[in-house]
Amino acid sequence: MTERPHLLVVATGMRLFREYILRSIAPQYRIHMFLHGEPTWEKDYIEGWTVLESTLDADALVAAANELHDREAIDGVLCWDEARILQTAHVAEALGLPGGDVAMVNRCRDKHLTRTALAEHGVPQPKSVLVNTVEEALAVDVGYPRILKPRALAASLGVVKVNSPEELRENWDFAHDTTVPEAPHYDVKVLVEEFADGYEISIDAAVFQGQVTPFCLARKEIGYPPYAEEIGHFVDAADPLLVDDQLMQVLVDAHKAIAFTDGVTHTEIMMTADGPKVIEINARIGGDMIPYLGLQATGVDPGLAAAAVACGRAPELVPDRTMVGGVRFFYVDENDTVLDEVTFDSDGLPGSIDLLVPLMEAGQTTSPPPDGTLWGRIAYATAVATTTEECRAGLDAAEKALRWSGKVKEPEEAAG
Repeated sequence: MTERPHLLVVATGMRLFREYILRSIAPQYRIHMFLHGEPTWEKDYIEGWTVLESTLDADALVAAANELHDREAIDGVLCWDEARILQTAHVAEALGLPGGDVAMVNRCRDKHLTRTALAEHGVPQPKSVLVNTVEEALAVDVGYPRILKPRALAASLGVVKVNSPEELRENWDFAHDTTVPEAPHYDVKVLVEEFADGYEISIDAAVFQGQVTPFCLARKEIGYPPYAEEIGHFVDAADPLLVDDQLMQVLVDAHKAIAFTDGVTHTEIMMTADGPKVIEINARIGGDMIPYLGLQATGVDPGLAAAAVACGRAPELVPDRTMVGGVRFFYVDENDTVLDEVTFDSDGLPGSIDLLVPLMEAGQTTSPPPDGTLWGRIAYATAVATTTEECRAGLDAAEKALRWSGKVKEPEEAAG
């Protein structure tokens, strides 16, 4: 029997959003993990680990990887944490493994570099201008409405649609100052972009030796305008966009433009009246449980696809079912809400309900968007059904079954 490949995984992300990936990979790969603290739940899936002072220090990661590689050869390096994908590329480069092209990954990590590469190759996208001040943003000639977008973030964080110069001034600080722990810092931080009118999708694809193969297409549900909070997604195994030749060509052309040759990507595309326009390309597996929905809807395992290409192996992307998966995220109503409880009453819920997951506990404080975005979510639910309508009805039922209570902090408490 051939020995299972030795796979180095850098960090894990939040258990409630990422455990399914490790669960898939562990039976077929020997996983060694780099973490910044002792593993807990991860121990069920990994065979070894190294605790580092920081998993954001590329030099420290490379040194630790070389030491591990000397003891037992590493066959692939994998990361799905946005804050660490560039550092992981340094590790793969040092070991001569697939995905070891730092410049390639940086063209995804830096949204301005993405735009520049796509423009140089004529890939359809909104016009985009990098600016540093509100005055520069006002001077950009892309008309209104327009989009303000942080250069360094993902998951639509800090993205806002503005309809006038007055709204741009009012929302400048939101786009310029929104950040997350561990995000990279750029001296020039904001992109002003042409508004692409349409509906947004995402495509997760495995890229093996330059060949781009999509395995999960999701349609986004956006809420809390003018902010672009992603409040849900639907993945239909029979989505007609999967056989849309124009869309698939744009996807392939976008990867060629950024010279992405090996790895898994999460590409966001706006479907407009003028055709598909690329919004961004992320050099990692998608978040928000989107690949998990793809697994439930199609049977194609995203974790195994990511592990395979990381180890220089052709991914197996053969669907075995045709279903629809959906996820919906839930929030409180008012800023600075201190939670007393977050639960679901599961009695009488339809059979389409898949997961009911509280994300916060009593005593935690949260807010709805824009103050509380990804980390403001108090729970999520997933559903799997034969149609999008049935799937949506299941999520509607889950929303009605959500039970949360709390109180808004007094002004002096919130300020403190």
